Amino acid sequence: MSEGIRSAIEAASAYLREHPTEARYTDSVATATLAGGLRFEVRGPGEELVATDMPASVGGSASAASPGWLLRAAHASCVGTLIAMRAAQKAVQLDRLEVTVDSESDDRGILGLEDDVVAGPLHSAVRVSIASATAEEAVLRELVDWAVDHCPVHDALRRAVPVHVEVQIR
Repeated sequence: MSEGIRSAIEAASAYLREHPTEARYTDSVATATLAGGLRFEVRGPGEELVATDMPASVGGSASAASPGWLLRAAHASCVGTLIAMRAAQKAVQLDRLEVTVDSESDDRGILGLEDDVVAGPLHSAVRVSIASATAEEAVLRELVDWAVDHCPVHDALRRAVPVHVEVQIR
């Protein structure tokens, strides 16, 4: 399996070196539609579907993961994916890989109770559990460091990404 990943990454890298103008693109859209209460169905262009809901403490029905949890899930799976990709590139056989992301928040921010309390997480932590019977600790640490440096979700969270908001009233 890692050979297929390595081959795909090598082919994509070679193609983009030859066609650098094709490296930049618009990411696929995610459209969230209110399904009732505080539940949303989020769809992508390829029939992807994710549902979100909020806990009962703020009026949701807790029927699905919260958007904040999906952010942490995206962060954890993205870092894990990049570690696995880099391991395949470096021909490192991983015996275990688990990435956990948690954060601390203050609900006064999301509820608008105090102007000086932010709505999003106050801080976040990424914890990686990784093992390989054939790779040294330094090699595994390099895989993790490289992955964190190249993970697009991690990058978006640590860097102030400009966001444009457009409203259509119908």
